[in-house]
Amino acid sequence: MAHSSPPSGSRSSKTFKPKKNIPEGSHQYELLKHAEATLGSGNLRQAVMLPEGEDLNEWIAVNTVDFFNQINMLYGTITEFCTETSCPVMSAGPRYEYHWADGTNIKKPIKCSAPKYIDYLMTWVQDQLDDETLFPSKIGVPFPKNFMSVAKTILKRLFRVYAHIYHQHFDSVIQLQEEAHLNTSFKHFIFFVQEFNLIDRRELAPLQDLIEKLGSKDR
Repeated sequence: MAHSSPPSGSRSSKTFKPKKNIPEGSHQYELLKHAEATLGSGNLRQAVMLPEGEDLNEWIAVNTVDFFNQINMLYGTITEFCTETSCPVMSAGPRYEYHWADGTNIKKPIKCSAPKYIDYLMTWVQDQLDDETLFPSKIGVPFPKNFMSVAKTILKRLFRVYAHIYHQHFDSVIQLQEEAHLNTSFKHFIFFVQEFNLIDRRELAPLQDLIEKLGSKDR
């Protein structure tokens, strides 16, 4: 199948947003390495637990950055299937439709296509992650008082990208043989938000059956 080169200014389908790097040698980098090592053990319930003696905010920050990078990569593999035409609204199945508002630039929720919504969403998340007052990367710089509520909003929004991929693009994921990768990433995400009670149950409704299925395999 011949692929025409994308028009200038459009994203290549493989990368969506630039990856957010955690500086090597930093404490957060060590935490990320710890997270990766425990993930390798295959026990996800254990892997998401707060390591002994660590700061909860820092653990949540490191994992939030990691989930952003994972979702970014997963969505990047299917951007060519998620278009204004195929997904004129941002949805997770027929019962759930999302309208975008960030509270600053766009105060009143707007209805937009899935690619547009996800572009807004990922750009917004990246802006939060890059904000040193919210996500301090230097040791000893305290997290702000509103950190937890910001992290919860980020994770709630990132969940919507998983929900959209599962509901609207799972066939493409299977075609690309990415389903094991997607399932593992989502399972890790769900176990993490459940461990620290970060996303309201109602928000998880679009993927409730899947969440129960993933959880039951691990009891």
